[in-house]
Amino acid sequence: MRILIVEDYAPLRRSTALGLREAGYAVDETGDGEEGCWYATSNPYDVIVLDLMLPKLDGLSILKKLRAGGSSAHVLVLTARDALEDRVQGLNLGADDYLVKPFAFDELLARVRALTRRAYQNKNPLITVGDLEVNTAAKEVKRGGVRIDLTAREYALLEFLAARAGQLVTRADLWEHCYDFQAEAQSNVIDVYIGYLRRKLEKPGQSKLIQTRRGQGYVLEAVG
Repeated sequence: MRILIVEDYAPLRRSTALGLREAGYAVDETGDGEEGCWYATSNPYDVIVLDLMLPKLDGLSILKKLRAGGSSAHVLVLTARDALEDRVQGLNLGADDYLVKPFAFDELLARVRALTRRAYQNKNPLITVGDLEVNTAAKEVKRGGVRIDLTAREYALLEFLAARAGQLVTRADLWEHCYDFQAEAQSNVIDVYIGYLRRKLEKPGQSKLIQTRRGQGYVLEAVG
């Protein structure tokens, strides 16, 4: 899943971005309101973590532009402890949740996870596809009850496929939601990682889970 952080206090922004990357998310970050607005309106983020007090363009103005443009990205607003009016206004303008600063990273992570589940109409953190289990809270994967160790990138791709189980997911979808601007675009990188996933998920004697739709993309589903 891909996340944008718009926060002008650099130590907080960097530590939050680092923690989210370690949790397996693709993260873009900026401390500039105008740049944040460009990021937010130009890319399909699953969650946007948005501070309200920003240079050049404030967070409420960014939120207005997002919703006026029809964006459905889930927005988690960061506010000061005594800014009740800002929290109310943010929610009225279309924010999905808010978090009061200072906050514990674990709480922010839990809220981000809840918002990503909401984005794909799945309130249950456990996604089941046949005998495959993807626990989006614990970032744990099992097949037939046996735990499967995945890299952060492999897990990110699988979680996105699992969130849309039974649906066609194009390579462009996977790139846009699982890679940030720091990633170098390579024509076959998605195919390579899908290959890694298949080798770990589909052992001899087990049915295939990741189906290829030639020229279109992939579908995660239990067949047979």
